[in-house]
Amino acid sequence: MSQQRDPFPMSSPEAEALAASVEDPSGDSSSSAAKSWHGMATTTAVGAPLSSKQVGEKEASEGLVRDKKPKASSDDIYGDVDDDDDGEKEDDFLDRPLWELHGSTWDRIVGALQRGFYKLYRRVYGDDLPMSEMLRTLCMASTLFFMIGGYWTLRSLKDAVVMTLNGVEYIPIAKMASVGVILCVVPIYNYLLDSGIQPHRLFYLFGSIYFGVFVSIALLLMHPQYGLENQQPSPYRILGWVSYCGIESFGSVMVSLFWSFTNSNFSLKEAKASYGVMVAAGQIGSILGPTIVNIYSEKWEQGLAKLYLLGATCMLMLQFTMYMYVSIYGTAERNVATGGEAPKKKESAGVLEGVYLFIQHNYVKGIFAISCLFMVEVTIIDFTMKVLARNHFAEEHPCEPSMACYDHEFGNHGMTEDATAAVTKFLGLFGQATNGLSFVMSLLGTSAVIRYLGLRLTLLLFPSLCLFVIIMVRLRPTLYVVFLAMILLKGFSYSLNNPTKEMLYQPTSQAVRYKAKSWIDTFGARGSKALGSVVTNAFSYSADVLVANGSLVGIAVASFLIFNANFMGKKFDEYMESGYIVGEDNSGVAEDGGAHVEMGIAQNEVADTSCAIDEDDEIGPEEEGQSDEEKESKSPAVARV
Repeated sequence: MSQQRDPFPMSSPEAEALAASVEDPSGDSSSSAAKSWHGMATTTAVGAPLSSKQVGEKEASEGLVRDKKPKASSDDIYGDVDDDDDGEKEDDFLDRPLWELHGSTWDRIVGALQRGFYKLYRRVYGDDLPMSEMLRTLCMASTLFFMIGGYWTLRSLKDAVVMTLNGVEYIPIAKMASVGVILCVVPIYNYLLDSGIQPHRLFYLFGSIYFGVFVSIALLLMHPQYGLENQQPSPYRILGWVSYCGIESFGSVMVSLFWSFTNSNFSLKEAKASYGVMVAAGQIGSILGPTIVNIYSEKWEQGLAKLYLLGATCMLMLQFTMYMYVSIYGTAERNVATGGEAPKKKESAGVLEGVYLFIQHNYVKGIFAISCLFMVEVTIIDFTMKVLARNHFAEEHPCEPSMACYDHEFGNHGMTEDATAAVTKFLGLFGQATNGLSFVMSLLGTSAVIRYLGLRLTLLLFPSLCLFVIIMVRLRPTLYVVFLAMILLKGFSYSLNNPTKEMLYQPTSQAVRYKAKSWIDTFGARGSKALGSVVTNAFSYSADVLVANGSLVGIAVASFLIFNANFMGKKFDEYMESGYIVGEDNSGVAEDGGAHVEMGIAQNEVADTSCAIDEDDEIGPEEEGQSDEEKESKSPAVARV
């Protein structure tokens, strides 16, 4: 048989060089290598079907290059047509409705704005959050907006109320008393939540109680004898204590109840798409509330009492928005397990077991220090700012002998109405600036800082800032220097310290994540505030003594936190590299047996442990390594209160 040759050979030098490279060295042009250049296969090989594992590997490999469109086969006569259709742009003219095409210029402008809005909406939220779900999300977000907005309105007023009714020196005692009240209210709340009462009914119950309490306080503040018109401070005026403890307990109970209800009514997929909108609504409320206080505290007659009534009205509005949500969308449990079996109830986070884990593991102690101890310093500087604010505005608006605030018998002069309004305005500005900085940092700066510096250096950044701030306050203890220091501490604690401390829980067991964390967040945080209040109460009789001694305590705490952050950064890297899980049984070897022993045990006994750290834009309600039950039971991040 004569050899068939290509009737249209490629004659370029490059083609000749390529042909020579595939010719058989023996010169036999009939070899398979030579034929591969001059001929083309006309048969199609069909292999055996792929196994499920091979299919998964194939899909994973294709996912790495999913942005590249595969080249169409030569036998696919429709390949080019499909490519042209995919690349074809939408016809903007044909997409317009008839009312726009035949309408006026105004109709065309409105239509163009609507199309632009929908394109922007899809670009931001994609198909995970359709418009119908966005309306449901906004209805729920409005509840959080009124809750956080009302809370920050009242929070901007609570210190001014105590200053006027009881005296600025009693703020540390009020803070310690509020810790005791919260520790009494939270078990009652947990008991009612576990009793089977529907969460939205508990929402109405607690919302009505707080509405009644805050409205009563607002009306009593307008009373000439029990309210703000009586400018003689006394520790026996119960109204100031009730106001302070009521506002603090509201922030602990109602926000937790909101997320309990939301978690049960939004599935995991819906939560990923919608929780960001809810948190943003809460942050807007946290900025708007103090802004209103800052603007109207001096403009309105009896402005503090009226603003208090406005904050109480938010308790009624959040019940109304919750009622509207339940009436329209119902209370269907979307985040429950399917398959016939009822989901197992997560074991309650016992306090004693959390304390045991805290004592046993140094790593858990380090998390506690990062989460809570900085609050000692914040409490000291916060009280210093309020003492300086009280003295500053009392000098600007002095109490004259002819005024009701003047104490002729003991010389313990109170604050004038103008001084009280000025302090209220100042505290509103503080809340406005703090939440504004936190919002901007959370939106733009947190992810960039953690990505650029890494977790270890980010852990060191916040305590270093604390040390710098407390030294700055000690060297120049003026009102607005302390004001700036508090804004920096509060803002960066929300945007830097909170995200990094949550990341430290990755190399820990479920018991540490739930039981030890519950103890740290509930008792550790409140206890740190109470400890800071003990320091401030000891030196509350003089601003100079408070600054001199309180700053020394703050410097000591900040220095220890820098040492602890360095230790925790090294431990975190070691555990993530080795796969060691804090809190799991590792052949009975305790954590203080040495890092190398821990890593050796982990390498021998712990298998398939991921060491990856999620990027910030990938962190959601679920985290790596959780079971389905844990994903459903874990609450997302909430708006800071």
